[in-house]
Amino acid sequence: MTKLTIVARIQAKQDKIDLVKSELLKLIEPTRQEKGCLQYDLHQDNTDPSVFMFHESWESRELWQTHMGNTHLQAYMAATDGAVESFILNEMAQIA
Repeated sequence: MTKLTIVARIQAKQDKIDLVKSELLKLIEPTRQEKGCLQYDLHQDNTDPSVFMFHESWESRELWQTHMGNTHLQAYMAATDGAVESFILNEMAQIA
């Protein structure tokens, strides 16, 4: 089984930073309790507060995909509909 690293960059619209941040923070505890979640850390850019980044580590891609279908992630998507400027997700493998 190959571990999966996820780096997700979320940029909130300037007038929606607080909303997006509060909704992202709600994801932390339930996600950290999910099967296969090894790491789930949220960061905010020091110079541009509209930019957030998740650094995640999962036991497998399959378990991460289960996470992507969970209700707390769907609730986040509904709550932030129209509030996110851009979202970039990278699936990565650690090589060193």
